[in-house]
Amino acid sequence: MVKVRNPQEIVDMVQKGSYAKKRVFSIVAHIDHGKTTTSDFLLKRAGLMRPEDAGAMQAMDSDDEEQARGITIFTSVVLLAFNDNRQPEDEEAYIFQINDTPGHLSFTGEVSRALRTSDGAILLVDALEGMMTQTETNIRLSVGNEKCKPVVFINKVDRLISELRLEPAEVYKRVDEIINDVNNLIRELQPEGSSWTVDFAKSQVALGSAKHGWGFTMEILKQNNIKPTFVFEKYNEGDIDFLRKNLPLDESLLRMVIDHLPDPITGSKLRMKHIVSGVDWDTDFGKSILNSDPKGELLGMIAKVFIDPKSFRPTLIGRVFSGSLHQGDTIYLVNQKKSYKVKRLGVMEITDLLDMDMVPAGNLFAVFGFICPSGESFVRKEYAESYENKDDIPRFESIKYSCEAVVSRSITPIDPQDLGKLGEVTSKWLMADNTAKFSLNKESKEYVLSGIDPLQIEILTKRINKQVKIKIGEPIIVYREMCTDKGELYYTKSPNGHNRMKMFIEPLDPVATKLSLDGEINEMMDRKTMGKILREKAGWDAKEARKIWDTYEGNLLVDGSKGLQRMDRIKSAVIDAFRSFCEHGPLAKEPVMGVKATFTDCTVHSDPAHTGFGEIATMVNANLALGFLSAKPKMFEPIQHADIKTPNGTEGGIIKVLTQHRGIIGDILPDGAYMRVTGKLPASELSKGIADDFRGATQGRAFFGYQFAGFEAIPRAIMEKYIMEIRKRKEMSEQMPDGSNFKRFIYVRT
Repeated sequence: MVKVRNPQEIVDMVQKGSYAKKRVFSIVAHIDHGKTTTSDFLLKRAGLMRPEDAGAMQAMDSDDEEQARGITIFTSVVLLAFNDNRQPEDEEAYIFQINDTPGHLSFTGEVSRALRTSDGAILLVDALEGMMTQTETNIRLSVGNEKCKPVVFINKVDRLISELRLEPAEVYKRVDEIINDVNNLIRELQPEGSSWTVDFAKSQVALGSAKHGWGFTMEILKQNNIKPTFVFEKYNEGDIDFLRKNLPLDESLLRMVIDHLPDPITGSKLRMKHIVSGVDWDTDFGKSILNSDPKGELLGMIAKVFIDPKSFRPTLIGRVFSGSLHQGDTIYLVNQKKSYKVKRLGVMEITDLLDMDMVPAGNLFAVFGFICPSGESFVRKEYAESYENKDDIPRFESIKYSCEAVVSRSITPIDPQDLGKLGEVTSKWLMADNTAKFSLNKESKEYVLSGIDPLQIEILTKRINKQVKIKIGEPIIVYREMCTDKGELYYTKSPNGHNRMKMFIEPLDPVATKLSLDGEINEMMDRKTMGKILREKAGWDAKEARKIWDTYEGNLLVDGSKGLQRMDRIKSAVIDAFRSFCEHGPLAKEPVMGVKATFTDCTVHSDPAHTGFGEIATMVNANLALGFLSAKPKMFEPIQHADIKTPNGTEGGIIKVLTQHRGIIGDILPDGAYMRVTGKLPASELSKGIADDFRGATQGRAFFGYQFAGFEAIPRAIMEKYIMEIRKRKEMSEQMPDGSNFKRFIYVRT
């Protein structure tokens, strides 16, 4: 286990160190590009690892599952102290607060959450594989979504030299191509008015080998008065140890972070207006947030929930962005609308918590004593009490994820009496990873756990099974039901005939759908703010936008009526019915997405005895189902963007495999000694052995990756077949739904 060499030194630097000497950043990359191996060298430089172990121990992969699989699953956090060799007279050390993140698509949520607490990012790129799907995703997440300034480490340059036997000019060309690819995406995503592109000449790019422990920037080459060809000479001589000793990787990384990643104050000025809402930036509180002021009003965020896989004890990890968090403080969770006392406070060192009594703004922290979903904002309880409307309290924007939960498995307790316990345990694990979802099928008494891909669900079910023994169903793809036209206006009645509602359904515009899915508009937001966002970003009429009753999973419920009476009495029942409809659509009980439901008239009986939940929910559900089925509904399937790099001459085999799996070819472009084949592939095909097919077609020499690309309509020729297969699996009637079950609820004037 890695231990802090001098705990008090870390405490002093967190609490008293100058902000100019602090850096909070994440290390991000495509899977197997070398993030955790690279992190070893920073641990070594801080004196927490023997030099001979660096690059081999992979200390940040502390979890048993990570070690068994050889991949990073959970973001690890560590605080390290360094001195800059260029400033020997400066005794004050730098403190790096580092998130080592996963590279696998299954755990991209961990990356998003880590970046929310970071000011900068080290982007790792494999010199052989170059830009892969997850590399692009990580640049979009870091630069685009979270406004984290990047530097680049091009790893595995040794493979170009020793495996491909490239000449120096060919290696330089390859490096230039990678830098250009990275910069093209950075230019597209960087904040307006910023220049975040990276340049080797400015030492914003390092080249090296984490496996062999060497690296350099332009500054280091000049300082040592050597040329890059020096590395080739040493490989020809077989003297890799010389490179490790004289061009240590940690020195180039250290200098890039110090020189080019922002300190907390600079980072706050760059980022806060993009990720915090509800703040008047001209107030003292607003200025405190922008200046990361430890003496200001408290604002923080819980970005990660670490649940110990052995003790199951949760540790909440986040960052203080304004003010200072003290042990003993009572904080108010803005979204949960709950208060908790901070019983134990400190900072994380991989799996250990280093206690301290106070953590000021600009630092990561960890707390014990309660659990809440990751992504939660908090303020002081006393400050929250100054707001009459708690929805007006400043908070962080919802973290945007690059993926959707598109694969599901049923989980049932072996002991039926554990059904309630299973719900509690699963809920806790999903607080830690809210890219996954679950729901209870009340008819079958089984939970359905949905995730990004089968691996994510496999990891979650292993964790759950340690606390509650479960039976796990086979992986199932989760589809979406969407309408493609405006439906008929239906007038439905409650079963007792005393309540009536008139409503129609139509497709929700794509911008508003995305705003809802990303959480930019949500049910906790006041209608004025929601209206402003929809007006500015989606072109909605301001009056209509302010009459939204609910937004749920990419769907909106809108009040299109005027002057109705007693609507407050049935509002909660109407919203519950709308959400139930969104979770279980009429075609095959798959989630509904991209629907706008507008009610234009409603009659509510004056006697509350006739407006019970069942009466209202049945009336609303019938109307929604009828309207949806009349709006030319289609089943949409999740699509993955496929990115395959294969040796020249083998691309034909790749194309054949893609087309056999219903794939659509995009581009086929040369990429050095490789061909890059991109295209689209139904997510359902990933579980049919396509990875093995790619390896077989290229003798195992292809590199491939996937990225969620959205939902597309299942081809008309096979759509009904897919719907009927899903209905059969769910033990529904094996005929296409036509709304006949709901027609008895249509109101007919007599």
